[in-house]
Amino acid sequence: MPSTDRRGRERAERHQLIITAARELAEAEGWDAVTTRRLAERVEYSQPVLYGHFDGKDAIVRAVALEGFAELAAQLGRAQPDGPSLHGVCTAYLDFADRRPALYQAMFVLPTDLKFASDETPEPLRAAFGELVTALIGQTSFPELLAELLWSALHGLAVLTQSGRIPAAGQAQRVDALVERMSHHARARTTTGRQSR
Repeated sequence: MPSTDRRGRERAERHQLIITAARELAEAEGWDAVTTRRLAERVEYSQPVLYGHFDGKDAIVRAVALEGFAELAAQLGRAQPDGPSLHGVCTAYLDFADRRPALYQAMFVLPTDLKFASDETPEPLRAAFGELVTALIGQTSFPELLAELLWSALHGLAVLTQSGRIPAAGQAQRVDALVERMSHHARARTTTGRQSR
């Protein structure tokens, strides 16, 4: 193997090691504990090596968030293997947020330069949103708009539950109510739209 290929592979491995260490540290101790000094110690590289991969903590959070969106898209996709499943997607989304709170924070709470609903939106973000849209296909003639509302509701439920503002025990009932209202609204709008043409 040429030395340039080996160096490239080693660089990619170091890059991933830093991201993984940041995720593990954040899940164990919170994002405040994730510093370049702590990460350098954890991965056993000097801080200059760390800065050779990332400009600082914000860049690390961005990389973690991108991984998170790819994982979220995969989980939402697995929730609807036989076609659109609004209930499956809602449950999978909230389960993802509950099981990976620090990752969810990196994706949706901590500041990053990731752009949503833009020509510059990275593919993992598009893929995750696309799974929300897929869950609504067949129920409405405007699945993208309804997917934004669905996402907003799920995000609110996730954050309120994580912060203890609403009890986790009622989450299944909230999902049932959300799915029922979204489905009812979508059917009503589709029927109204057809009658007005």
